Amino acid sequence: MKKAIHFGAGNIGRGFIGALFSESGYHVTFVDVANQVINKLNEEKGYQVKLAQSQEETIAITNVSGINNRTHENDVIEAIQQATYLTTAIGPNILPLIAPLIARGLAKRITATEDKLYVIACENQIGATDILKQHILDNLDEETKTQLEEKICFFNSAVDRIVPIQNQDSLDVLVEPYYEWVVETTEDIPPVTGMTIVKDLAPFIERKLFTVNTGHAVIAYLGYLAGKTTIDETLGDEEIVREVRATLKETGAYLIKQYKLDEAEHLAYIDKNIERFKNAYLNDGVTRVGRAPIRKLGPEDRLIRPATQAQKAGLPYTHLANAVAAALLFDYPEDEEAVEIQEMIREHGLAETLQKFSGLAEDSDVTKEVIRHYKVLQG
Repeated sequence: MKKAIHFGAGNIGRGFIGALFSESGYHVTFVDVANQVINKLNEEKGYQVKLAQSQEETIAITNVSGINNRTHENDVIEAIQQATYLTTAIGPNILPLIAPLIARGLAKRITATEDKLYVIACENQIGATDILKQHILDNLDEETKTQLEEKICFFNSAVDRIVPIQNQDSLDVLVEPYYEWVVETTEDIPPVTGMTIVKDLAPFIERKLFTVNTGHAVIAYLGYLAGKTTIDETLGDEEIVREVRATLKETGAYLIKQYKLDEAEHLAYIDKNIERFKNAYLNDGVTRVGRAPIRKLGPEDRLIRPATQAQKAGLPYTHLANAVAAALLFDYPEDEEAVEIQEMIREHGLAETLQKFSGLAEDSDVTKEVIRHYKVLQG
């Protein structure tokens, strides 16, 4: 049987990427440090993916197993040698932490087999596979790096599926029916159900990041400020819906200009995603979607990059600035990053906080516009 190794046995790993591999006839080995999940995978050898919709529908996922990479590194190395695909869905910040182990597995693999291995980081990050590749190369000697080029293929990708917080006592995963997995390559690679191959990923990943991820974040932060609990509840407020749509029209103006997208098609894409977010069956919490605001406020991420790119292009960004301000007001005490941001604001002020976390000059036009909206939202 064909084999895939997937780093990250969480909800996205089980409910999206790993599920697609299983449906394509692969045995999927999940790698994670969550011992309870790994043990369940090895005991139950399967689980259900449930679609969040009115008509009940489940997909049986079989041929799965798990390895705890903290306690069984050699087993991970062995699994890397046998796999056709190596994928991740662990969060961009964890990539450098798992790269040394992957590097050891790849170093052993290239001496053991001529078969190619396809490496794809399925993260909400532009160029995530390139980032992972560099961390892997940093852990290899020059000779191994040269051998790697012929046998290991690294492809960037864009992934899109909403998966809310789950019952942690079960391997079953609730997911929205819609998904998209786009992989950038010109090679003829082994087929995987649901994988779309493109020659140029940039329009797809930025369209997704600055529509789906930006929109989701804006809803979460505005919903939090409005005292809402879930994403669908937040979108019951028409004023917030108007603000979300206005924000996505600003990101859309940049995307349309940058990638020569059809304006009518992109506006329809915005509307389709707002409808996705309204799915009450997901019951998705605003604090889950808004979590880790430091990452979301990064210079290349969903809020700051479209704002700075719009500013450079002479396009409007006032609604994006409002979204950034809302993110800075996300003071959820159970989120470590939110707490860190609030401490930074109290001690050093808004301008210095934006400079530290978002790479914005303290006197930049974007910073000034964010501060203006922050004061309005703060009341």
